[in-house]
Formats: sequence, C-alpha cells, structure tokens
Amino acid sequence: MDLLGWLIFLFALLFSVMLHESGHFATARLFGMKATRYFVGFGPTVWSAHRGETEYGVKALPLGGFVKIIGMTSMDDVDPEDEPRSFRRAPGWQRLIVLAAGSFMHFVLAALIISGLALGIGIENKTTQLGTVAACMPSSETALANGAGCAAGEAKSPAVLAGLKVGDKVTSFNGVAVAYWTQLANAIKDAKPGVPIALTVQRAGKQVTLHITLAEVKGRGGYLGVAPTTVIVFQPVGLSGAVHYVGTGFAETISGSLSSLARLPAAIPQLFSKDRSSTAAGNVSSVVGAARETGQVVAANMSWQSKVTFVLLLIASLNIFVGVFNMLPLLPLDGGHVAVVIWERLRAWFARLRRKPDPGLVDYRKLVPVSFSIFMVLAAVGVMLILADIVNPVRIV
Repeated sequence: MDLLGWLIFLFALLFSVMLHESGHFATARLFGMKATRYFVGFGPTVWSAHRGETEYGVKALPLGGFVKIIGMTSMDDVDPEDEPRSFRRAPGWQRLIVLAAGSFMHFVLAALIISGLALGIGIENKTTQLGTVAACMPSSETALANGAGCAAGEAKSPAVLAGLKVGDKVTSFNGVAVAYWTQLANAIKDAKPGVPIALTVQRAGKQVTLHITLAEVKGRGGYLGVAPTTVIVFQPVGLSGAVHYVGTGFAETISGSLSSLARLPAAIPQLFSKDRSSTAAGNVSSVVGAARETGQVVAANMSWQSKVTFVLLLIASLNIFVGVFNMLPLLPLDGGHVAVVIWERLRAWFARLRRKPDPGLVDYRKLVPVSFSIFMVLAAVGVMLILADIVNPVRIV
C-alpha cells in the first residue's frame, strides 16, 4: 500500500507536468507559433515520434518536461523562413498568455480536484461531539492558543459552569440545529457574550438542554471552552459551497506557500536536525517528502474517504504551489520571462512617448549570469530538501 501511494503521487506529478507543458503548447499553436518538441522528462530519450512539425517524446528522468517553441529569446537561432512564427515576433500579449498558460493549467487542475471533492465525497469536518471541556477561562487569546493551564483563582469556563461533559454531542445551539463542528464554532463566534443561550446535547442516549452564558476572551470574542473529538465526518455541499471551498483552498494554500518560502532560509539549517518536525524545517518538503506522505496515508488505518481526501488535496496544493512559484519574477522561471516581456513593452511605450524607435528585444546574453545563478540556488535548495526527506524524513501518521 505504501508503494501504491508513491505510484499515485508520481503519476499525479507527471500528469501535472504534462498539463503545464500542454498549456504552453496549446496557446503557442493557437497563436501560430512553431513548437518543434513536446517532451516529458529530461535526459536521454526513451521514446519519441514526429507528428507534423512537432516531435513528441518521453525522456529517462521523470523530473519535469519541456516544450520547445522556436525563438523564445533574442539568443535563439531561427531559420529565416520560420522567423515570423517565432515566439519573439509575436505581440507582447500573446507571449504573456503563452508564458502564463503553464501555471494556469495547474490552477485549473487544482480547482477541479477541490470542487470535485466537495461535490463528491464532501468536505471533511469534525462532529459536534466534545473531546475537551476547558476547566477555566484563558487570560488572553495568546494563552488560549498556547493551551496554557489553569492558574490559582482563575474563573471557571462557561462550559464547566453549564455542566457540559466530554462525550456530549451538541445537537442545537440557541434553537438552531448543528451537525458539524464548523457550524457550532461559527454559532459560538457569532453569539453575543453575556447573553443566556440554550444548548441541547445528546448524552447517554438522551437529549439534555443546558443553559450557558458565553464569556469573552480579549482579542477573540465569544468563548465557551470546548473542543471536538477526532471523529471525522464528510459533509456534502452544493455548487456554491464547492466554489467557496475552492476559494478557501486557494487562499489557504497560497498564504501557506508564501509563508513557507519566507521561512525557508531559516529552515535550511534545521533540515538535518533530530527535532526537524518541531522546527520550521518540518513545514518544508520536496517531491520525495510529498510522495512519502502519500504512501504513509494510503497505508494508514483510516477511512477511504480520509485517504482520498488527503491525497487529492495534497496534489491540489502541490499544483497551486507550483503555479504560484513558477510565476515568481525570477529567471529561468516563467514568471521571469513574463517580467522580461513586460519590461520590453514598457520600454517600447516610453520610447514612443519620446518619439524614439522601439528598443526591441531584451538582450538575453546579459541575463544569462543572473538566470544561471538563480537556477543554481534553486537546484541546491532542491537537492538539500530531497536529501533531508531521504535521511531525516518528517512522519505525519
């Protein structure tokens, strides 16, 4: 089963690469550019075949892929008869679309996966059964987040005062039925502290109605003092719910990806430490780490819904991350080439304002040292992450 997880992840990775390159390929062909090669992988060619003017093939190392569009930069040699169909001769807006199409395909795949999960299996949620009942009031939002214990003289929590017990399953809050933890949490958040509320729970097969008064934690709002059990249910949603789920998934993944990138310099020294999981290095991983996580979950003792949800959300998150990372304005990433095209068009616009000729294409020979330096840094970081995930992996189950 662990091997099956690895195979699933590697297949998904190759499929994502093919979609990325297909985005470049399809838009280039749409605008009449000449694409001579479409390959999955790098290194020696395993198989290839010509269809029209394009050679399609597979290479030995499944670590990416590429599409060869003639005349990508001012450095490329192009036959005079093909020059009109070169990338560099296309209008700026067409070049930008071709460059961004790879990341766009990642975003489309991620959106389809997330919405498909929401409409099919449903959104993973916790039940309203109580797994924790806090004994006292936290002194602040920070104390609440850190799980600080009770100090002498601290007031009892509203949950204790109301008589709530671990194992109680909340069925309604202030007369409104609740079935999932997010519903209950939102109801608590929206309720006004200090106002009596009726809370119905299922206890030992019976319905019990309790009367509670929410307290207020500075910086947080209403506070009851309960937390759910680890029991997971799946809540089906409609089309609007799926759209919202997609938006939330994108927002959380992009925010988390940017945070991880920002923490990466501090995480690198901790990649090989014994306590990696508890440091910033526990939140960064390579494709090897992601494949291992997939294998661990597929082999774990959990429901098939949880396995499918984890694996598909991991694949969706990876596609969102790659799509965002690829658009960073750094050569040799697509975002770096986008920045070059934008600079060319801005430079041409300023030239027109001054009634001067268009300066033309950027001289990529001047950018080669920058591009090579960034590539070496990215390659070095990638190798370090892979080595760390091999010799010092982070276990999630």
